[in-house]
Order: sequence, then structure tokens, then C-alpha cells
Amino acid sequence: MAEKRDYYEVLGVSRDVSADDLKKAYRKLAVKFHPDKNPGDKTAEDKFKEVGEAYDILSDDQKRAAYDRYGHAAFAGGMGGPSGGGGGFHDPFDIFREVFSGAGGGGGGIFESFFGGGGGGGGRQQRRDGPQRGSDLRYGLEIPLEDAARGCEREIEYERLNSCKTCTGSGSTSGGGKKTCRTCGGVGQVISSRGFFQIQQTCPDCNGAGEVISDPCKVCSGTGRSKERTKIRVKIPAGIEDGSRLRSGGNGDYGSKGGPAGDLYIVVQIRQHDIFEREGDDLHCQMPLSFATAALGGETTVPTLEGKANLKVPAGTQNGTTFRLRGKGIKTLGEERHGDLYVHVQIAVPTKLSAEQRAHLVAFSESFGETPSSAMEESFFEKAKKFFK
Repeated sequence: MAEKRDYYEVLGVSRDVSADDLKKAYRKLAVKFHPDKNPGDKTAEDKFKEVGEAYDILSDDQKRAAYDRYGHAAFAGGMGGPSGGGGGFHDPFDIFREVFSGAGGGGGGIFESFFGGGGGGGGRQQRRDGPQRGSDLRYGLEIPLEDAARGCEREIEYERLNSCKTCTGSGSTSGGGKKTCRTCGGVGQVISSRGFFQIQQTCPDCNGAGEVISDPCKVCSGTGRSKERTKIRVKIPAGIEDGSRLRSGGNGDYGSKGGPAGDLYIVVQIRQHDIFEREGDDLHCQMPLSFATAALGGETTVPTLEGKANLKVPAGTQNGTTFRLRGKGIKTLGEERHGDLYVHVQIAVPTKLSAEQRAHLVAFSESFGETPSSAMEESFFEKAKKFFK
């Protein structure tokens, strides 16, 4: 198995990266390597999973602290890392407690392995063939801003490990081809002597299960699980933010030996809009306004996510003026209130004029006795004189 890369290196960030910059780096890479954008590209798929695993650890303060101190070793042996299925953080020192005292108090610590202790068990641990929880999965879903604002439903299709239909999850072609492992006698552990010491190890033939399958299923190779395409409908709540994760319980990989299935996490990415920029629950847009309307005042229409809205423009509106339309922003997640829409005015100056239009504009300018902007220019240059001394 290839050695795992440093999680900070995977995301291309420094070790002191902030939570916001971490999220930005993750989003960029998740979009780049998303399977939907790289169909059939196994390298991109692997990188997508690697990026997701790195972000899952570094975005959690406790997991990140453990990783910074112990590296990948902090999540080895099912200690709650991305592949452990534990779903939470465990004390990294637990691994030492288990080594010296035996996991769960059931014997099998390092001293018992060497000296054959264990209260009548001859130094042999109980076989580890209990139910195992399936792995959690991650799915990236891109939606437009309109759907994020209103809420929506989406049908998604993804690949997961499910119970093998050929052998109904037994791993055996006949459905009952399990027999006690001869190597370990069904206990899942073997003991070998090294002179004075005895070393206890997981049985290499049954991998600690204590049983072997005599007629393994050809579809799942005796694992009881096989990959299949799955479709589910996902409800996206109104007001969801970019980068949010939705949990679909039990829709991850199917558990082994009757264990529960993992969960599916849908990471929502909101597509950039052509007109609006989102800031929390508020929206911002740049709206061109004709010179005549800005000077004389009037009424114009502005776009919103629900359609058009009327906006009264006072006479003498200046370039860069911002108008606020209350309640025309994004619905607040889990609440009934909405954010606001901020319209930033940009005066549209015509680039081409006919001779008649130019003559009228010159006459208009001369009627002031000065250019309309000269008073403003004089004020500006008075303030700027100190830079030219």
C-alpha cells in the first residue's frame, strides 16, 4: 500500500492555514477532481477521495490537533479517522493503553503476547469476527444559486459497496460454505515461539475471523459485498451555504458480517451566478443606469431571484450609489426571514453619439456655464495640490 501523503500537502496549504482558506483550497480541488468532471479518470477519482479525506481531518479542530501532533498514526487502527468508520475522535494514547493492557480488558496485551498470560486462555485473544460498520462516503453536488435560495430536491447516483446479491451477503456460493479455520482452530490468532518468548499474531489464513469460506462467491470474492450503482433523492434546504455537508444516514458502504451501513455525506457547492454575488443571506449586483435617468430621476426595474422589482431612482443619483431592497436576498436557513438585495449603480456613459446628440450634449454642458463635473473636479484638485508641491 502506498504511503499516505501529508494532508496539508494534499490540499496545498501551510500548516497554519485558517479555516476559511482551508475550505477554499478544498472547494477548488474538489471541483477540479470531481468524478462528474473527469468521467472514467481513475487518477482524478483517487485524488478526489484523497482531498476529501484530508479535509475531513483538517476541518475538525480535534482531529487536526491530533494529526498535527501524531501525523497519520493518530488515526491508525480504526481510531476514528476517515476509514475507521468510528465517526469521531479518539485519544491517540489509547493505542498504547491497548498494547500494554489488552483491548477492552480481555487480555492480549503485549506482555500476555510474549509470556502467554490471559487467565486460562493460553495467551490467545478472542477472535475478531464481529459486525463491522461500513465506510462513510462523500458526494459532491453542484447546484445553481436559485436552488440554494429556494431549496430543491435532486436525484443523485453514486457507487457504493452493497450486500452481494449473488450470495445474499454470505460470501459463499452455497450460502453456508463456512468452516473453522484449521490454522488457528477458530480463535483468529496464532502463537509462534521465539526462544523464550511467545508472539501472538492475527491468523494469516482467516485474517482473525476464525472461519474460512470453502466456496467463495465469484462475484464478491467471499467478502459478502459488491459494488453497485445506487440512486437516492436528496432534499436541499432553502438557504444552504456553499460547502455545507448533508448527511444521509445508512447510505454509505454496507457493513460486513451484519454490521450497520456507513453514511453518505453530500457536499453542496453553489455555482457562481452571472448577476448576483452572495454574502451570507444578502445579495449584491451591479446595475447599469442611463445618464438621463440618473440625472433626472425616475423608475427602473432590477432583477431579483423571484423576478423583477421596481426601483425609484432620485434625481442626481451618482455613480456607485447603493440601493437596498429589503427581503429580496436569500432565505435564512431554518428560518422564515430573508436577507436583502443591494443594488450598486453604475452610470452607463454612451460610447457613440450622433452629430445631433453631440450638439445637444454640448449645448447642455454650456448651459451650466461650466462642465457639470467642474465643481467636483475643483474640489478634488484642491485636495491633490499637496502631492505636486
